[in-house]
Amino acid sequence: MTTALQSLAVLGATGSIGDSTLSLVRAHPDRYQIYALTGFGRVDKLFELACEFHPKIICTAPKHHHALSTQIHEAGLDTKVLCGDAGLIAIASDPKVDTVVAAIVGAAGLGSTVAAAKAGKHILLANKESLVMAGEMVMPLARRYGATILPIDSEHNAIFQCLPKAVQLDNHAIHESAHGIRQLWLTASGGGFLDKSINEMREATVSQAIKHPNWSMGQKISIDSATMMNKGLELIEACHLFNLTEAQIKVVIHPNSVVHSLVEYVDGSFLAQLGSPDMRTPIAHALAYPERIEAGVAQLDLYQLAELKFMAPDLQKFACLKLARDAAKQGTGACITLNAANEIAVAAFLNEQIKLTDIALIVERCLNDDAIKAQFDQDFADENQGLERILAMDALVRDMAQQKIAQLERLA
Repeated sequence: MTTALQSLAVLGATGSIGDSTLSLVRAHPDRYQIYALTGFGRVDKLFELACEFHPKIICTAPKHHHALSTQIHEAGLDTKVLCGDAGLIAIASDPKVDTVVAAIVGAAGLGSTVAAAKAGKHILLANKESLVMAGEMVMPLARRYGATILPIDSEHNAIFQCLPKAVQLDNHAIHESAHGIRQLWLTASGGGFLDKSINEMREATVSQAIKHPNWSMGQKISIDSATMMNKGLELIEACHLFNLTEAQIKVVIHPNSVVHSLVEYVDGSFLAQLGSPDMRTPIAHALAYPERIEAGVAQLDLYQLAELKFMAPDLQKFACLKLARDAAKQGTGACITLNAANEIAVAAFLNEQIKLTDIALIVERCLNDDAIKAQFDQDFADENQGLERILAMDALVRDMAQQKIAQLERLA
């Protein structure tokens, strides 16, 4: 009996998640086919991938559309070239797409994730910002339209694997006493500054900050790891994915990056998912769920694990994590602010405008800004107007964050 190929749209195909996903597609041509690919920055790489996988559609930034269309035509490829947010949304909602791999970095991935949810797609979610900014809208939309959201961040995927099947299928079941779930534990590597002082962190260069001890990641997420904002965003994402409050999700630093997260049960049991630090493991799990497939990952050698180290995070040094917890308590408006201000501040650090420790300062100042806080009470969950309100709030915060960065530069 021949199984129909699963039709994939990989949004953010030229990034690290895209690399891992496409390596799995290469390894399992009998299971998966590429229907669409997107990439807004590394256009040469997108063209190479189009030549390799022959997708029906690709999408890029408007400024690259003409040149890429010309390349595709000259290569004799039967591939349609779309551009911009409209192109992303068209791909995410295309009836011929079974699975959408949502791997666009930052707020830019929100519109296509919402479209995929409304289209009832099987969504492999790496774009945590979609839930940080719009979790109270996206999760109900997925439920209403029959979409499935499977996390492929290693931590959220680990928690998913450690949950009972009934909770995997319906996150509302997490509160049923029969399942006995006490709380969730997100592990964090601690990044490259775990053993450094605040002063060393303050004086860090860009090249120092983008080096991660265990994972190979893009610049933005590497900086988020260095400040532990990444873990704060993951905490907010976990609240929505698993239908829990901020207080029910703990963060523990685990420098080994072997235990990817844990679920604590009321009987005293902790269930953990272990593995080598390789993104192909969670992606393979989500692609094949509920089955398992070979991921090509180096086998974890238990005999070589001399020790597994765990420690509490220093919230003075990693102030971004505390800010994220505070934002989670305040609601969607604060979470939009946290994410937008962080994206602007990270870009400023990468441009050497501010110091690494100034990222938390900029985010905090935005969260405390009266003009921004005045927008927190909007209904961001509304299916018809919620996305427009979220994007307007995001734009407001970005402008304010730029102003606060300029003020900081003038004082330097």
